[in-house]
Amino acid sequence: MVRQDQVPAIFSRAPRGSGAGHGTDGSLRQPGLLDGEALKRAFTERAKALGFDAVRIARPDAIPLAPERLKSWLEAGHHGSMEWMQDTAERRSDPRTLWPEVRSVILLGLNYGPAENPLVELARKDRGYISVYARNRDYHDVIKGKLKEAAGFLASKASSDVKVFVDTAPVMEKPLAEAAGLGWQGKHTVVISRDYGNWLFLGAIFTTAELPADGPERDHCGSCRRCLDVCPTNAFPAPYQLNARRCISYLTIEHKGHIPADLRTGIGNRIFGCDDCLAVCPWNKFAQAGREARLVQREDLAALPLAELARLDDPAFRTRFSGTPIKRTGRDRFIRNVLVAIGNSGDLRLAEEAVRLLDDASPLVRAMAVWAIGRLLPPEAVARHADERLAQEADLDVREEWSRALQGAALTEAAP
Repeated sequence: MVRQDQVPAIFSRAPRGSGAGHGTDGSLRQPGLLDGEALKRAFTERAKALGFDAVRIARPDAIPLAPERLKSWLEAGHHGSMEWMQDTAERRSDPRTLWPEVRSVILLGLNYGPAENPLVELARKDRGYISVYARNRDYHDVIKGKLKEAAGFLASKASSDVKVFVDTAPVMEKPLAEAAGLGWQGKHTVVISRDYGNWLFLGAIFTTAELPADGPERDHCGSCRRCLDVCPTNAFPAPYQLNARRCISYLTIEHKGHIPADLRTGIGNRIFGCDDCLAVCPWNKFAQAGREARLVQREDLAALPLAELARLDDPAFRTRFSGTPIKRTGRDRFIRNVLVAIGNSGDLRLAEEAVRLLDDASPLVRAMAVWAIGRLLPPEAVARHADERLAQEADLDVREEWSRALQGAALTEAAP
């Protein structure tokens, strides 16, 4: 999932020498400056040398249908609590609204494909699953540095202004990437490349330079429904539509409150993000393992022991996940996710970790600890822990979790 922070700073155009010109009056250009196809070839070569795997160009007016589609998505409430999507809808719908001077939009893709199928880890119920994209350095930092270097090269070769974007401004990278021919938006709404499957990070460079645009990519999904059918929480109300409120990536990363009770079992042991709809895409047969060392999976971020994670306090959480995307959720939300996984594990050995967190300072954590013990412990044990804590519990949400846990325990006892 993405979020909006700020519009990146502009890179100034290259300085002009005396008598140099760049307009339509036929003035002499500054020596070394390029335009048109020559500029596009030079930039593409430089971008790929920096590690980008795909480079394509779109016109700023290339996504005329995007504003209405965005409006419909927002009106349906599918953005959940991501209010910044609503607040920036007007600027997001058209690159020229964000920056009127833009003449070309460069879309760049960086492959982060895993070396093996990550979904095999979902069978290890005592371990927590971290989305592939988050198993190393924060990609925002890695890609932004590369984008800035590429943009600086463009500014120096074209005497043009540029701006760089990687999930930090209201830019609709996916429709633009499709318009530029980098890939197409699959039924799971993620961009799919014929060369790299759907394991691509996207970045964009806006420029005042006029670059030859590439043609759009057509949809190659056909009748395939694998991405839709595999979703554990039924987050796709229809092909090409995502309801973020049911998406595990949204629930475990963006959502700040309690995870709805009816969606918790579907989350399984996914504690930060989800890759199910990505990993099952048939186009991944053409994918390659990512080359960028800072994005290659760290072994200490795969199949993490839930018992170990449940013991993280705030300083330990910050230290363990420093520099990764995981850190931005904060310790309490992360432990909330860990407790959902513990409750889904069916492993009685993990019940003691949930019991210990019944007295955590965070109501968010306490509530999920109650849910977890309700799933793992026998009714009499649930009732005993409730007797010890419920009278002193002031948080209404936690009290509600206790009420549901006790009701569930009563039903279990009454069952033949």
